[in-house]
Amino acid sequence: MFRRRSSLRPASKEATRTPGRRRFRGCSFTHDLVSPRRAATIGRLPEQTFGHLAAESLVHPPRSVSRTAVFPIKIRPCRRTRSTPLEITARDPSMRSSASRAFATLITPLLLTGVVAAQSSAPTGKPLAPDFAEKLTALQEALIENEVTGSNVVLVGLDGEVVHRSVRNSGRQGDRDITEETLFPIWSMSKPITIVAMMTLHEKGLFDWNDPVSKYIPCFADLTVREGDTVRPAKTPLRVIDLMTHRSGYSYYPSVPGIPPRHDQPQQSQTKFKDLQEFCEAAAAHPLDFDPGTDFRYGINQAILGRLVEVLSGRPFGTYLEEAIFEPLGMTDTSFVLDEQRRARFQPLYINIGDLKGYTNLLDELNYDPDSKAHFGGEGLVSSPADYARFCEMLANKGDFRGRRIISPESIEAIRTVYSEDVFPELMPGVDMGFSVFVTTDPESEGHNTPLGVFGWSGYHNTHFFVDPDSNAWAIFMSRARDFNGTIPPRLRAAVYGERSSN
Repeated sequence: MFRRRSSLRPASKEATRTPGRRRFRGCSFTHDLVSPRRAATIGRLPEQTFGHLAAESLVHPPRSVSRTAVFPIKIRPCRRTRSTPLEITARDPSMRSSASRAFATLITPLLLTGVVAAQSSAPTGKPLAPDFAEKLTALQEALIENEVTGSNVVLVGLDGEVVHRSVRNSGRQGDRDITEETLFPIWSMSKPITIVAMMTLHEKGLFDWNDPVSKYIPCFADLTVREGDTVRPAKTPLRVIDLMTHRSGYSYYPSVPGIPPRHDQPQQSQTKFKDLQEFCEAAAAHPLDFDPGTDFRYGINQAILGRLVEVLSGRPFGTYLEEAIFEPLGMTDTSFVLDEQRRARFQPLYINIGDLKGYTNLLDELNYDPDSKAHFGGEGLVSSPADYARFCEMLANKGDFRGRRIISPESIEAIRTVYSEDVFPELMPGVDMGFSVFVTTDPESEGHNTPLGVFGWSGYHNTHFFVDPDSNAWAIFMSRARDFNGTIPPRLRAAVYGERSSN
């Protein structure tokens, strides 16, 4: 018997698919050959501009040797088996177990849209590299010495335990030592939390993936698409699955490389919008970059999903996250707001962009207003390393947190299913996109020993995580620094899993 890990792939209009036959351990089935990979136009995660930030508001740091606080814990060995990926269609006759039937029920609406499932025969996870602690320490110190980040912290978990925690403090003027009380803006690491909220509602049968969003938020009924200097009606409806996978046609901030500046693009702002419904109305009036479901573009989708959570659950978005995720996981420090007490725990922002270099407490970019009802699921949360570690532990344990079931194992599989390929080919080689997370699909291209099916994401101020459900492992890196550095996530995985042999 072999276990399956799904990885759904979207059909490409440009590709000509050829049916074929493939055998694997006695199973024969029809499959579609993998389509040619397409590169998206975006090259990095979203940024917002400084506006008129005064250089004198920054404290310029002197160079110094980093001070450290290390908490090593002995690692238990973990057996892992290599496997070979394969591709199946929804009619694969080998999907006969109850778990497979449950997963087939979950993803059937997705398969009907033209995606193809790629699965493996056995767990693909590997043990952590024997020298991972030393490699992580070297990475943390290098990021400080090279002025990429200020103080930073790394946590690694395995089999339900935190097996490594390392804090590196810069000791520089304006920086602050990281403690267990430190809070970070996690920006786009909010997205996986929003995705999990949607999975809880899907498991309750409150919506289908192919449902038009207008069924629940009527202002999305008559969308338009921009083509050059003209605007036309959208040819396809905006579906829930399009928001989950960044295939809606909505882009992000105008400063993202590869995205044409759009001054009319609605921005997530608690001061501009009184609530998520008002934001959705502004978004619905904005022309899309392409017809929903036809391409990938990293964008404002989770803000819309936040409103969808409100409609489906009948609860404010933040309240539903508290009830469905934060309280069961014990995430007491994760919230959309910063009151006076919590702000005192907020890590200063380190900036190293052009002529701007130093630390500041004056630039939030989101105001975290306790009175705001515009809580954006794509970037709005503040959290702590310990809190996010609990979230990662749940994901790594396939939806279960110490006996509390948050989402099903089938939902975890859906999250790490691939829907768009090679969307950040320069920044993120060897990975594709699932439900708003990267998914490792080509370790050889990535250049590290990261197993197939590892997934995760990053935040704009350089917070990063990955989860490995096949080995019940996870890792988190947190700092607060601009500009975003896309080399940190693969270096984090390389430190944990080791480099690939050149032989």
